Amino acid sequence: MTEAMDRIMAAMTVIQTVKPPSIPAGAEAMTAIVEWGPGDAGAPPHKHPAGPCFGYVLEGEMLFELEGEAPRVLKAGDAFWEPGGDVIHYSDGNNRPDVPLRFLVTMLCTPGEQMFVIVDDAELEARRDRRVGAGSR
Repeated sequence: MTEAMDRIMAAMTVIQTVKPPSIPAGAEAMTAIVEWGPGDAGAPPHKHPAGPCFGYVLEGEMLFELEGEAPRVLKAGDAFWEPGGDVIHYSDGNNRPDVPLRFLVTMLCTPGEQMFVIVDDAELEARRDRRVGAGSR
């Protein structure tokens, strides 16, 4: 068994380790590939109230911004995660005007709950102070 485990461990590269919030009993996992064309702004500000999300950039560059964190550019090979719940995900758009963006995301969802909720303008304004660098937007 040791030789088999050594072989498996040698083949594995850890790209991310996080401590997610508790995962509810009976949660389901959904894995999807999201594709945004060159320069596409991506999804509007949203939340994942049913659970956390884990992702990996397959191709291109993503402008990634979560509430309470500075925006950052993720490139192919980078991993990301969202805690879900009440945290706003401001940006998952394509950072490049010349190439497509493709990323894989696995969402842990509580059955029967919305897994993707668009945030309206009133909530965005009410939570403006939670956005890093909000004064410059």
